[in-house]
Amino acid sequence: MSAPISNVRPAPDSVLVDIVDYVLDFPINGTLALDTARNCLIDTLGCGLEALTYPACTKLMGPIVPGTIVPNGAKVPGTSFQLDPVQAAFNIGAMIRWLDFNDTWLAAEWGHPSDNLGGILATADWLSRSAIAAGKQPLTMKDVLIGMIKAHEIQGCIALENSFNKVGLDHVLLVKLASTAVVGQMIGLTRDELINAVSQAFVDGHALRTYRHAPNTGSRKSWAAGDATSRAVRLALIAKTGEMGYPSVLSAKTWGFYDVLFKGNEFKFQRPYGSYVMENVLFKISFPAEFHAQTAVEAAMTLHAQLAANGKRVEDIRKITIRTHEAAIRIIDKKGPLNNPADRDHCIQYMIAVPLIFGRLTAADYEDSIAQDARIDVLRAKMECVEDAQFTKDYHDPEKRSIANALTIEFNDGSTFDEVVVEYPIGHKRRREDGIPLLVEKFKTNLARRFPVKQQLAILDVSLDQARLEAMPVNEYVDLYVI
Repeated sequence: MSAPISNVRPAPDSVLVDIVDYVLDFPINGTLALDTARNCLIDTLGCGLEALTYPACTKLMGPIVPGTIVPNGAKVPGTSFQLDPVQAAFNIGAMIRWLDFNDTWLAAEWGHPSDNLGGILATADWLSRSAIAAGKQPLTMKDVLIGMIKAHEIQGCIALENSFNKVGLDHVLLVKLASTAVVGQMIGLTRDELINAVSQAFVDGHALRTYRHAPNTGSRKSWAAGDATSRAVRLALIAKTGEMGYPSVLSAKTWGFYDVLFKGNEFKFQRPYGSYVMENVLFKISFPAEFHAQTAVEAAMTLHAQLAANGKRVEDIRKITIRTHEAAIRIIDKKGPLNNPADRDHCIQYMIAVPLIFGRLTAADYEDSIAQDARIDVLRAKMECVEDAQFTKDYHDPEKRSIANALTIEFNDGSTFDEVVVEYPIGHKRRREDGIPLLVEKFKTNLARRFPVKQQLAILDVSLDQARLEAMPVNEYVDLYVI
C-alpha cells in the first residue's frame, strides 16, 4: 500500500517566486530597453490599426453585450469602444496579432511578446481613467513601456529553453503567464497575491496548437493571444479579491503542470530575468509573414529582380531548393491545398511563390483573390525544403540567433541562379540601423489607414519623442487614437 500524499501546503515553486520577485523588484533603467520598447509600442499599435481594415477582425471587436459602454473603462485604439479592461484586452490583443505582423521571439518556443500589450495597455488605461476620476495621478506611458519590457522578458526567457509546442501546447500560454504577472503588479497585488495569480495562470486551461497546423489551420491563431492576455487580466483581478493560489502548481506529483502537461520535465533556464528579450526582439518590418520565413521572402524578392533582369519567367523554373532550419520545416513546410489566409501565412512555399511572381508580399496577398492565381500552387509544387544543420545550430546560438534561409532556382533549360542566402532579417537586432527607419515608415503607413492627417501628426509628434512619450499620461496617449 502506498504512503499517503502529504497535505502540508508547500512553499511556492521557485519558478513562481522568481517571476514575481522580478516583476516587483527589478529596476528597468536601460536606454536601449526603453527605446526598443517605444519602437515596439508603435509597431504593435500600427499592426492593430492595419488589422482594423479587415472585417474578419472587426467582427470580433467591441463589448460582449452590444452597446455597453464602461465609465472610466479602457479605450480600444482605432475605434470608439470604451470597455472593461478584460474585454478591452481581448480587443487590443486580437487586432495586434490578426495579421501576423507584430514582433517575434524565436527559441525552443516561438511567440510574439508584444501580444502582452493587450492586457498591459487596457489595464493601464483603465487604471489611469479611474485614478483621474478619483482625483489621483494616472499612470504614465513609461509604466507601459516598463510593463512591456518585463512581459517580454518573462515570455522570452522561459521560451529560450522550454518547448511547449513539442508537447502540443500553444505559445499563448506564455502570453497569459507574462500578462498575469505584469498586470497583477499594475493593479497593486501584494507579493503573495501575485504568486497566487501567477499560479492560477499555470493551473488554467491551455490552448492546443491545433489551429496552427494542417489540416486544421485557422483564424483562431489570430485571436488566441487576445484571449490569453484578456484571461490574464481576469486572473489578476480574481487574485485581487484575495482568492487563494496553488503553490506547487508546477511540481505537484501527478496533478501538477510538469507531470500532466510537460512529460514530467521541469523548466530549464538559460539566464536570469533582465531586459535581454526586449533588447533582442525581432521586428516584422517588411513582410507580414511567419517569422521563420522572413529571410526566405527577402531572398525571393532578390530572385524576382534577377528573373526580370535575365529575361526569365516563373514558368521557366523547374525546381526551387529551400535550404532552411529545423523550426521552419516543422512549422511552415506545407504541401497540398491551403484553405484560408491563416493557412497561407504559415506556408513557406506560398510566402516564397508570391514575391517570386509579383515582387511583393502584403497582408492582402493571403486573401482568396490572390491565392486563386494558379501560378502560385504550380510554383509551390516545385519547391523542396532541406534542413541545414548549421542554420539550425545558429538559430539556437544566443550570440547569433539567426533565422537563415537560402534559395536556389533551377530552370527547365538546366541553368541555375546562384544561391541567395539571407541569415538575418531586416527586423533583427544586428540590422537595427537599417530596420528602425523602415519600422517608423510602417507606422506612418498604418496611421494613415485610420486617421486624418492632423491626428496622424499628433500621434507621431509624441510617439517619436522618447522623453515626451514616457512622461505622457496613459489615458492622454490612448485618446490620441480614438475615432
